[in-house]
Amino acid sequence: MERVKEAVGGVQQKLADTAAGLAESVAHKVQAVRDNIPIMPEGQTSQPGSEADMWTKPVVIRDDYVGAGKLSGRVALITGGDSGIGRSVAVHFAREGADVFILYLNEHEDAAATRKMVEAEGRRCSTMAGDVRDPKACAEAVERCVRELGHLDILVNNAAVQHYRTSITEMTDADIESTFETNILGYMHMAKAALPHLPKTGGSGTTTGGTTTTGSPAPGVIINTTSVTAFMGEGHLIDYSATKGAIAGFTQALAQQLSVSGIRVNGVAPGPIWTPFIPATFPRTALLTWQRQVPMQRAGQPSEVGPCYVFLASSDGATMSGQVLHPNGGTPVSA
Repeated sequence: MERVKEAVGGVQQKLADTAAGLAESVAHKVQAVRDNIPIMPEGQTSQPGSEADMWTKPVVIRDDYVGAGKLSGRVALITGGDSGIGRSVAVHFAREGADVFILYLNEHEDAAATRKMVEAEGRRCSTMAGDVRDPKACAEAVERCVRELGHLDILVNNAAVQHYRTSITEMTDADIESTFETNILGYMHMAKAALPHLPKTGGSGTTTGGTTTTGSPAPGVIINTTSVTAFMGEGHLIDYSATKGAIAGFTQALAQQLSVSGIRVNGVAPGPIWTPFIPATFPRTALLTWQRQVPMQRAGQPSEVGPCYVFLASSDGATMSGQVLHPNGGTPVSA
């Protein structure tokens, strides 16, 4: 009889736990709708996350965005270009006339979808799976880009990882090494590999599309994705914040070094942006509040960040180098 009572008690407890879980899920969705927060699945188990698995898809590009040939004839290599901000940059560049090479980790479905989006804009797109922590993979990506698309004009360093931790004591050495190897060493590997192929100053004229008014190729461009966390920190993302700060410094230093060659180096420091990176790295409890940290009280969309990269890559940003743009939802920072 005691065993029967124990069995019944166990079943009752499981039913109670299930009911509590359902109630929590419903409450989460109700609050998400009320606060205009994207509703997401239970979470993703690996970084950088899959856009194909997201319930609420990010906005890649606005329907009313009209290309003006600002990157006509140019070729861009984008790391982490398969989803999120990287996907948005790829599609914006394509709409402005650029061909695109995407280096991604292992999100094959996302990469294939982005390739179709670029091709739908009438531009060529090549993709390659590879890890930016590996200098050989970075060199191979650059070589393939030049071989398959003809040349290389623009490098966008965008691949990243992060580890949400409530205390620095929870961070493992593997966490720290992975973040630094991807977020800052990977940027350096890519810059070293790309530099010999980026066009240098070819004339004194202003630039239009992919050439100067003298007919020479426009000088190359490097754009690094940093973050608002580089300028104000984030207590749950210590490793990520540290690397993003390093990226800001790297951007300024490399800009100084390459200025004589005409190559411009700039950064973009987004605030909270709705990408697969978020459900892949944040706990569910944090997802209800993460976007309310900014004055605008909402997460941005990749479509609101992509144009920053167009500006920096095109002749519109011809006098910009060593600078960082801040599409961060209104958070004041000291650049």
